Amino acid sequence: MPSRQLHLALTPSDDVADALAALRAEAGLPAMFPTAARAEAEEAAESGGTDEERERARQDRRDIDLVTIDPPGSMDLDQAVHVTSSGRGYIVRYAIADVAAFVRPGGELDAEAHRRGTTVYGPDTRTPLHPPVLSEGAASLLPDEDRPAVLWTIGLDGDGEITSASVARALVRSRARLTYGEVQGALDAGTAPEPLTLLADVGRLRQERERDRGGVSLEVPEQEILPRADGSFTLELRRTLPVEGWNAQISLLTGIAAAAMMREAGVGLLRVLPQADERDVARLRRTAAALGISWPDDVPYARLIPMLESRRPAHAAFLAEATSLFRGAGYLAFGVPAPDGGAPVALPADARHAAIAAEYAHVTAPLRRLADRYAAEVCLAHTAGHDVPGWVTDALPGLPATMTEAGRRAGTFERGCVDVVEAALLAGREGESFDGVVVDVRDGDEGAERRGEVMLREPAVRARVQGAELPLGERVRATLAEVSVPDRRVLFTVD
Repeated sequence: MPSRQLHLALTPSDDVADALAALRAEAGLPAMFPTAARAEAEEAAESGGTDEERERARQDRRDIDLVTIDPPGSMDLDQAVHVTSSGRGYIVRYAIADVAAFVRPGGELDAEAHRRGTTVYGPDTRTPLHPPVLSEGAASLLPDEDRPAVLWTIGLDGDGEITSASVARALVRSRARLTYGEVQGALDAGTAPEPLTLLADVGRLRQERERDRGGVSLEVPEQEILPRADGSFTLELRRTLPVEGWNAQISLLTGIAAAAMMREAGVGLLRVLPQADERDVARLRRTAAALGISWPDDVPYARLIPMLESRRPAHAAFLAEATSLFRGAGYLAFGVPAPDGGAPVALPADARHAAIAAEYAHVTAPLRRLADRYAAEVCLAHTAGHDVPGWVTDALPGLPATMTEAGRRAGTFERGCVDVVEAALLAGREGESFDGVVVDVRDGDEGAERRGEVMLREPAVRARVQGAELPLGERVRATLAEVSVPDRRVLFTVD
């Protein structure tokens, strides 16, 4: 599910760069790959794979006019898509980078991937799961290159419901590396080729089916620090284009199909999420009030989200804060012994992901997320009627803990980045007052000042606040009292 994304549209100042470097060290993000792991990656990239028998069995599907759709400048391309009409519905073909073709189980590269768990994105650079020679080269679905892939073929009826699903290893060739802006522009102008028009149709249908299930997808905007004409800076939230949501639905569709396969196989790895805590929903309602968003008491959260438009700053800020409702997400390995060697873990009758309102698995981002490589192997084996490889079943019990730790590390870093960026934005403005709303209050000792958090209307900053009176959910004038980029500290006061 989504997380905050920060982007620096300019070269960071020395204090910001130093603060981000210190944050990486504090979060335990590795600066480089070990020599042995890097050598394995380079050898695999040169040879094109690690298993000759598997490569001989790969289907040649270079006939499919696949394209990738990603943010500008992306090189770690996990997915390529093609949508066609079946006469009564749609056929979605979704090619996913076949990372298992390059990573030898139990090797140095595999071990390093387990240590990292996930790619971690920062505002100025990223810490990749795999060496760039693979993630941005031989394993990436770059255009006009023959690439090994895990190819999903999913049939949908006219309402967007799944009617069939299969997966196989294939050799594919992407036709183009497109950006969201390019695709949206072509769709708006009516010049998009039919597969992209059909992708938009399927995306809308799947969004409708999601709402019918009671699910919700967040279109989390990317925060950007941009310079002003007077030499100061501002924090803006980039609008999310409709095609980003439609494209995300293809990934969700595939994850739902994969979960069904794994339930049928009796072994696998699901992504699970409990229902949101009512306290978090209440806090989010206060955030809505802070941003001037009307949220009637009788409107459930899942029905509010589709009413919001990320191009509106207040709505974008709310969507960024709404990610807090996804706390508690984790992985469930089943059909394999428990991590302590106990009896195989049984899959509950209902192991749904609350936000998606369906059982769901991560299988579409193996260049950037370790778990996807293993979940895809279960689906490949089940579709082919083979036993799940031993290297997969051996690893499954430990993957939930590995991914939880990787997520914790990434979350710590991402939250720290927000603090650094917001401190840099407000540096030198001590003593200024801003309009905001108190969105959280924590009672302290009797007679002490109260502490909480305030959401500013402009710029879109959420920070700590203290004062004798903090009227929860009410508008206030908050004075900036302290700012420190190195300490990642911003503090407001309310008189």
